[in-house]
Parts: sequence; C-alpha cells; structure tokens
Amino acid sequence: MQSDLTISRRVLLAAAGAFPLALSLSGYLRAETLPLVKVTKDPNCGCCDGWSDHIKAAGFPVRVIESDDVFNLKQQLGVPADLVSCHTAEVDGYVIEGHVPAAAVRRLLAERPKAIGLAVPGMPAGSPGMDFPGVEPEPYEVLLFNASGRNVFLRFLGAQEV
Repeated sequence: MQSDLTISRRVLLAAAGAFPLALSLSGYLRAETLPLVKVTKDPNCGCCDGWSDHIKAAGFPVRVIESDDVFNLKQQLGVPADLVSCHTAEVDGYVIEGHVPAAAVRRLLAERPKAIGLAVPGMPAGSPGMDFPGVEPEPYEVLLFNASGRNVFLRFLGAQEV
C-alpha cells in the first residue's frame, strides 16, 4: 500500500515539473503560420533567388516558378509599367513586385490595406537580393499601389527600415 502512495507522489511531482514545459510548447505550436509566397522569375535571374532566400529566412514558405514570360504576368496582375522590377510574387491576394523586404510584406499582411500590392521599382543596391558584399546600400521606397495610384508604404536603407 505504501508503494502505491510513493508512485502517485512521483507522478504528481513529474506532472508539476512538466506543466511549465507544456505551456511553453503550446505557444510554440500556436506559432504564426505565414502564407505561401509564389515567386515568378526569369530562369537566368540570380538576384531573384537572393530575394527568395531573404523571404524564406523571414519564415515564409516559398515556391519559385521560372518563366520566360514574366512581363505578361505583371500585366495580368496589374503592376504599372513604371513599377516593374525583375521578379513578381503573389502572397495572400497581394502582388509583391521586386526587392520588397520581408518586413514590408509582414506589415502588408497585418494591416490588409485595399491595394493590389507592394513594389520596389528597379533594383536598388542593398535591397534584399541586391545586397552583395562590398555594395553600399542606397535608400529606397516601398510603394503601396492600386489601380488609381500609389503611396509610400515604407522607406528602407538596405534591409533596414528608416
């Protein structure tokens, strides 16, 4: 009879010790699940791979599609000609054009503004995917755009918001 009491005390102590661990695991299991980022790029573009790696490192799942007709997709998705860059991504109903930092994509998804998407026109030095060793980053703007216009959404120097 006494051995049964000892076992139940051990079980009780083990359960009490495991409780904080169970609480911390529940937070881990509830971790944010980010939506898939579908990147369409020219097969010969290396900076697009660098941008995709940046987005993956930020926790987004990424699927890369290589296409010789990326410009047709840009038109279909409503990217204005003056905002065009080398690759186009789609995430949760939005278009991401060019070297947009992951921080801007996260903010877009958190705020959910009425827009087609975000764009970084051209290929600014130091932006994600254009951040080569020895290259001095330049300031650039991430633009929020829709059919009627665009606004500055965020400003960056390299991958850092300014």
